[in-house]
Amino acid sequence: MEKDVKLTKVDTSVETSPGTDQTVPASVSQNVPGTAVPGAAAPANLNAAASANRIHIGFFGCRNAGKSSVVNAVTGQDLAVVSGGRGTTPEPVSKAMELLPLGPVVIIDTPGFDDEGALGELRVKKTKQILNRTDIAVLVVDETTGMKEDDRLLLQLFEEKKIPHVIVWNKCDLSGKKPAFSDRQTRAADNWEPCETDVSGGLPCTSAGALRVSAVTGEGIEQLKNRLGTLMPKEDPSHTVTGALAGPGQTAILVCPIDKAAPKGRLIMPQQMTIRSILDAGGLAMIVQEPQLAKAIEGLKEPPSIVITDSQVFASVSRVVPESIPLTSFSILMARYKGFLETSLQGIHALQSLKDGDRILMAEGCTHHRQCGDIGTVKIPNWLRKYTGAKLSIDTCSGRDFPEDLTCYAAVVHCGGCMITEREVLYRMKCSVDQNVPFINYGIIIAQMTDILDRSIRALEKI
Repeated sequence: MEKDVKLTKVDTSVETSPGTDQTVPASVSQNVPGTAVPGAAAPANLNAAASANRIHIGFFGCRNAGKSSVVNAVTGQDLAVVSGGRGTTPEPVSKAMELLPLGPVVIIDTPGFDDEGALGELRVKKTKQILNRTDIAVLVVDETTGMKEDDRLLLQLFEEKKIPHVIVWNKCDLSGKKPAFSDRQTRAADNWEPCETDVSGGLPCTSAGALRVSAVTGEGIEQLKNRLGTLMPKEDPSHTVTGALAGPGQTAILVCPIDKAAPKGRLIMPQQMTIRSILDAGGLAMIVQEPQLAKAIEGLKEPPSIVITDSQVFASVSRVVPESIPLTSFSILMARYKGFLETSLQGIHALQSLKDGDRILMAEGCTHHRQCGDIGTVKIPNWLRKYTGAKLSIDTCSGRDFPEDLTCYAAVVHCGGCMITEREVLYRMKCSVDQNVPFINYGIIIAQMTDILDRSIRALEKI
């Protein structure tokens, strides 16, 4: 018989986590409360910290098509190892850099999509995962051998995932001939091929066309870089983290706890992004810790336009901030910014039906070192168990690893996604929605459990 669930308001200001350190590997793992899980992932490097805000350009194709050589030619660096043998790139290689005329980008070189054997299948799987965070795709085809079935499959995946892409015919210096195009594709200047249908034979495509290049001689490389610039997503200046929450001359108070889980010597990415968004809007950002909040509010001549807090101290902060002052969290702002706020609000109703034995996936986009009282692996799971009264089973995943099959889960609880691209966050959301699994944001679920969800969402009405 299913157990009736009694929902209990949770006071998140009270430490409820076990007293032992919690470490979690980057892959999906079971979390047993009160125990340490070996194999903690290393902290992300500095390039990775900013990569979520860069355009990701992936180079795809079959083995020996010259993907790595094209990457090196485009970047002007020996970014990728090249050789005459097949399958030189065993793993995806990423590099954050400035690339004119594109600006800040992440260049990704991928293994051959036609790789074979058990190890080859794993490499192909990795390449497919790269598509989930690719903003612009470059399909590199060996002009001397022509387009293969795996090239056509890649084009189909680009179309399914709505990824802007360009087809590059490499090794034009060796072929001495032009590839065959359909009748509707008319030769244009600068090695540019307008594309109504792709060169695979009638498959509709959103490719910006096809280019002939030589990674060896440099022919067509500059045109390729310029063409990539035309595929860059158009920036919406109004799409910011804070929007109109703190306009010119207005003050926003940001509550940033400095505890054991806080990175040494710096603020976490959502806090950095929020501060920059407020400054860009001409607002004033006042940064405080929880104990200084009341004094900060009292010291202002006018009430702040909003208070933005770390979600884990939502309960205690809400008791200090008067109802007349809007209150929300960094995580909720990130959910709105990344495009999954509405889905998260719809999914919150799943908490009412959780029962003994249900599995919850706690998912994070980064691989920070887990410590005692970690928000994703300790605090939220314990608060969930207390709130629902159910004996829940908690799994965790972090970094780039996200399970494709989510049918075993009653809900996915996801961080704000500050360390992964919007495209990757939305891919994860779609995986959950397509499998009828609620997809809920950290901040939303904490606000619900502390009974301040309505207030935290009302604060966003000005955006």
